[in-house]
Amino acid sequence: MIGLFLAATALGLLIFAADMIGGAVQQRMADEPEARTPRERIFSVNVVEAISGTEVPILESFGAIQSRRQLELRAAVAGRVIELASGFEDGGEVTAGQVLIRLDRADAMAEVARAKSAILDAQTEGRDAARALELARDEQLAAQEQAALREGAFQRQSDLADRGVGTATATETAELAASSARQAVLARRQIVTQAEARIDQAASLLSRLNIALADAERRLEETTIAAPFDGTLSDPSVVEGRLVAANERLADLIDTNDLEVSFRVSTAQYARLIDDNGALIKADVVATLDVAGLDLEAVGQITRASAAAGEGASGRLIFASLTQAAGFKPGDFVTVRIREPELMNVVRLPSSALDAQGRVLVLDADNRLEAETVEILRRVGDEVLVRGNIVGREVVEARSPLLGAGIAVKPLRPGVAAAVPGMVELTEERRAKLVALVEANTRMPDAAKARVLAQLSETQVPAQMIERIESRMGG
Repeated sequence: MIGLFLAATALGLLIFAADMIGGAVQQRMADEPEARTPRERIFSVNVVEAISGTEVPILESFGAIQSRRQLELRAAVAGRVIELASGFEDGGEVTAGQVLIRLDRADAMAEVARAKSAILDAQTEGRDAARALELARDEQLAAQEQAALREGAFQRQSDLADRGVGTATATETAELAASSARQAVLARRQIVTQAEARIDQAASLLSRLNIALADAERRLEETTIAAPFDGTLSDPSVVEGRLVAANERLADLIDTNDLEVSFRVSTAQYARLIDDNGALIKADVVATLDVAGLDLEAVGQITRASAAAGEGASGRLIFASLTQAAGFKPGDFVTVRIREPELMNVVRLPSSALDAQGRVLVLDADNRLEAETVEILRRVGDEVLVRGNIVGREVVEARSPLLGAGIAVKPLRPGVAAAVPGMVELTEERRAKLVALVEANTRMPDAAKARVLAQLSETQVPAQMIERIESRMGG
């Protein structure tokens, strides 16, 4: 009886518990969920202050170094090379007026001697013609005197005949003698004319022979080739004892102290480098050459632009002269940075702050975002120069798809004591390895090597320089 009682009690408790659980589940399913107020999500964003000021845009391009003075040394006459300068080799430094090549002068000297001998013969002929002219003039004078005497005798005989004293035969004889004397005068005049023509011919011959002598002397001088200016020899192609032909190329002479850089810009960029009159401005440029982690720089100024765009090319080709270009050589490929004219009342912002429509997000008084449209003036690397109604306001540094107008944000302003960007603190082991790599480089100029070693000795070293050294030297 006690067992049955306990079993019935347990069964009743189980039924009661099941009923309570079922009722609770039904009541829970039938109840409406409690309404909760959603919380607004606030994003943290980096902001920068839009400060208006004067900016100098930097236009970046790529170009090649070339010499403004380059000369091909060619042989003006054919001959055998009998002498070469001691520095006549690739990379040899020469000075203006230095004799570089001498050709065999025997034939040229013989031509000069023959021309001088012919001039002596022409001078002798001229003197003989002058003496002959002088004698011919004396003979003409004597013939004129004789003709005057014959004419006087004829006049006297005519007077006698008129008075009836002389005879007709005597008068005719005197007339014939006077005529013969006049004929002799004409003959002497002809001889004088021939002597004068002989002198003219001698003078003309002497002039031609002087020209031939000058040409022979010029050919003699052309057997010696000298440097017209200070420079460096490149690609020599002759050796001593070789026969060279006329106009054959012997070497190139390059003035490495008078360099310029040629670079190409787009038409829109070129339009920013001309003034109101359409003339190219003399903007300052900086040419940079990467040398194992250290940039060699040369400053210069724009001098001219190419007259034509060039076949198959676009934009404009511009040339700039360089000064203080130590370490640069013709043919180097460099980065060129051009200083454009100043822009007034512009704001410099990161490129990531703009969207495709040229809009930026700015903060209002409640730290909510507003969209503002700005005018993009220049793109300089990872930054842009803009104008707009954002001066003095805080601009979101980098946009994202989660940000838009009306969204509440938590601004993160740049700290006062920010770390120096791009600087790395080296361990002693890594520093020693980099120093060894730089010292083992034989292509780096001594001045550049000294500057790199000086930077490597500092506590913090530019990360870009470390990357270049290790990438170029297999570090």
